[in-house]
Amino acid sequence: MTGDSVPLVIEEFLVWLVAERGRAASTVEAYRRDLRAYVAWLTAKGHSIETMSEADVERYVGSLRARGAAPATSKRAVVAVRALYRFSVAEGIFTTNPATDVALPKVPAGLPKALNEADVTSLMDAVVGYEAVHLRDRAILEVLYGCGIRISELVGLSLSDVDLDDERGTARVLGKGSKERIVPVGRMARLALAEWIETARMQFVPSQWARRDDSDAVFLNQRGGRLSRQGVWLVVRHYGDRVGLGDRLTPHVLRHSCATHLLDHGADIRVVQELLGHASLTTTQVYTKVSTERLRDEYDRAHPRARRRR
Repeated sequence: MTGDSVPLVIEEFLVWLVAERGRAASTVEAYRRDLRAYVAWLTAKGHSIETMSEADVERYVGSLRARGAAPATSKRAVVAVRALYRFSVAEGIFTTNPATDVALPKVPAGLPKALNEADVTSLMDAVVGYEAVHLRDRAILEVLYGCGIRISELVGLSLSDVDLDDERGTARVLGKGSKERIVPVGRMARLALAEWIETARMQFVPSQWARRDDSDAVFLNQRGGRLSRQGVWLVVRHYGDRVGLGDRLTPHVLRHSCATHLLDHGADIRVVQELLGHASLTTTQVYTKVSTERLRDEYDRAHPRARRRR
């Protein structure tokens, strides 16, 4: 095995992830990287993927810790190894799964770093101008925050996915696992989208489309192609730097902020779960902790019998 090649069983597993589980290309590539690293380690130790024992897998996990891998990185690597062996046993390729009882590294629970509402207002106000690029950028920011969608869902939006005909605008997005859902498009996002699509998008349309899919894209780059994830990152970072948010701001932070502010204002957690496309309510419940923490901070600051004596 040389270069980027991996054992056949891994290639079969990766194909299965796409064909049977509908995993996104980015997810499959992450599995590929983790499993390639696993194979490189076991090859260096004189092992083969077929002969690994539970103790060997435990030693691999220990090697990740020893070289300073973050807990989340280690956990992802173990998940990939466990999934590979589980697939191999189910397909009759291997007879045992040596990773079944290997514990997943614990990842400290992190709180989403939501912006406050004043920061969101400042960010939106930072898009000054009415040229096509300004209208596009304003629509990008308003949709990320207003709809709470992922960056991959934003760049995947096509004109046929968006309905802005009435005051209850909607967008159809394709989430993780190719799961489709309908999300509401709020007033400010709807206005920004309509202005971009109806008055400015044509200025980015090329004389000939490079790819057929580009012609239906909602968001275009200035060369007339579908805007990429990197392009959205640059837009968000540009305006974040303009208002002093710096590294605090990413496209995902706008999604976090959408969820947190909805819960702050009394939205039902199951509605937020549906909006964000979370498969598990547990994932959405992280945001309730954010809101509770904020409530506590405000209480400590404002209540005369809760304030700390200076």
